[in-house]
Amino acid sequence: MPGTDAREAARTVAGELSALPHLPELPARGPGADMIGRSLGLLVELWARVEPSGWRFGDRPGRDTRRAHSFLGEDLDALEEFTQGYQGPVKVQAVGPWTLAAGVELHNGQRALADPGACRDIAGSLAEGLRAHLDELRRRIPGGRPVLQFDEPSLPAVLAGTVRTASGWQRHRAVEESVAEERLRELIGALGVPAVVHCCAPGVPIGMLRRAGASAVSLDWSLLRARDHDSVGEAVEAGTVFLAGVVPAVPGPGAAELSDPAGTVSGVRTVWKRLGLDPGLLARRVVVTPTCGLAGADPAYARRALAHGVRAARSLADAPE
Repeated sequence: MPGTDAREAARTVAGELSALPHLPELPARGPGADMIGRSLGLLVELWARVEPSGWRFGDRPGRDTRRAHSFLGEDLDALEEFTQGYQGPVKVQAVGPWTLAAGVELHNGQRALADPGACRDIAGSLAEGLRAHLDELRRRIPGGRPVLQFDEPSLPAVLAGTVRTASGWQRHRAVEESVAEERLRELIGALGVPAVVHCCAPGVPIGMLRRAGASAVSLDWSLLRARDHDSVGEAVEAGTVFLAGVVPAVPGPGAAELSDPAGTVSGVRTVWKRLGLDPGLLARRVVVTPTCGLAGADPAYARRALAHGVRAARSLADAPE
């Protein structure tokens, strides 16, 4: 979400997304509130600090770790305030293990992705930290049913072997899909709550995520390729939910679509029809979302985008034209 006011962000989310509120992230506040830093703050017995080249693991917690903890506590306080008496699903987010490994440096300056042992340690530490995080969420919102989203924008690059080394001159060796799947399966299984995996890059490995135990896959619907459609159909028939990113994340030419809820989800209907899927499943298998995070928008647009997404989702329950 845009801005730096945790209470305003929580008020917006609780007001516009009354059926599925989430814990907002406000990266404009700086290191520790950014996607990577926030999730590093969740790790147990692993600490990181900001270097000129980015986040790097260190030997002890420091200022950046304390900032991440402080921001997260502030955000939880705000969400608790605006969800008093709420009962239903509540979504929280964390960066997944493969994007963390691709985005954090080891002590020697190389990305953690280069070290299989470090990748295992990150996943194990993340599982411990997320268990505590989910317990805290349950304490603060007793009627909430946690849903956990793993943000994995780097996953396609990790699988394709296109993540650049620290020097920028070479690329890290591709991680085998079976290894990536196993690590995600272990993490999802350890936490015992419905898991969403979000990736707003092209080439989302839908089948692999389904096999790893993801209850839902979140993606930018406009980046689906024709060869991805069969994977969508198989996942839908297996019970997977799609968080379809169709609402523009920032104002621009596509922002005009905010006046046409049914038009916003027309691409979803087109794929559904092409695959011969039951139209009655649309409202049960699709959640309408922005194409990616709203941090690049202004607060007023973010509110309009969320409200428009709700209207577009309702249109999916209508009979197809």
